[in-house]
Amino acid sequence: MLAVFTALLPVFLLIALGFVLKRSLLPHEAHWHGLEQIVYYILFPSLMIQTLARADLAGVPVAGVGAALMLGVLAMSAICLLLRPLLASQLNIGGAAFTSIFQGATRWQTYVALAIAANLYGALGLTLASVAMVAMTPLLNIISVWVLAHYAAPQRLSWAAILRTIAKNPFIWACALGLALNLLHIPFTGVVYDFTDALSRSALAIGLLCVGAGLRLQGVVRAGAPAWIAVTLKLLVLPAIAISLGYAFGLSGSSLVVVACCTAVPTSSSAYVLARQMGGDAPLVAEILTLQTMVAVITMPTVIALVA
Repeated sequence: MLAVFTALLPVFLLIALGFVLKRSLLPHEAHWHGLEQIVYYILFPSLMIQTLARADLAGVPVAGVGAALMLGVLAMSAICLLLRPLLASQLNIGGAAFTSIFQGATRWQTYVALAIAANLYGALGLTLASVAMVAMTPLLNIISVWVLAHYAAPQRLSWAAILRTIAKNPFIWACALGLALNLLHIPFTGVVYDFTDALSRSALAIGLLCVGAGLRLQGVVRAGAPAWIAVTLKLLVLPAIAISLGYAFGLSGSSLVVVACCTAVPTSSSAYVLARQMGGDAPLVAEILTLQTMVAVITMPTVIALVA
């Protein structure tokens, strides 16, 4: 438990620092919006490409880790969709709010997961986390866009419009490029590697600072049922599903811990951006993200320590 907490502490300290900086040194929203754009379109895709391109995928249980995470995401997506009529009838949760619960229950904060995996297991942790990126990132982006288009968009989007929105996601392209470089054994060295390595080394730190800057403590004070539903589904139910699937696929040790880590993190901060772009309830996403981040300080070490 102590080793897990030690690995988590730098991550939460960076998030806390981002929260403090937003309220002291860099109070203007435009500063953080610019940083978020750089992380989203440049720094983090560089990290994904570099990690996937150089990952020793033959040395890790790709099928087991990937299947546990993909099936876990699909199971949680199905649970949310099955709960939709009940949420509407019993709690009067509309379409836009439902999409925020959906994103809060299914998506993952990649910056946090990769930082913790690297702190726990070094290069092996990053390799396992890269498998998680391939398994979860494209799938979650496609499902999230479809759910928002179906339940929150002012007008139903055509499949062509949905596909265009998905195609603009830099994480999907980064996953595809990094995986292609790996599988085709294309050398990833020299100036290109040095360039992406320099970008990659700053991705996690700046990404975590941006997560902290985006926290809204006032939302925690008035958090209602929708936010707590997303917290429960994401931080407790999804890890339980994925870990159970991991055991079923014969995972253990570092592989199972990374599965737990990738499902026990708070939701993605990019969910807020997507909600704003597609008519979702963006303030509710911010509320969910803040509440999950605070609760995860307790739940994440517990979940990870149980399988470590």
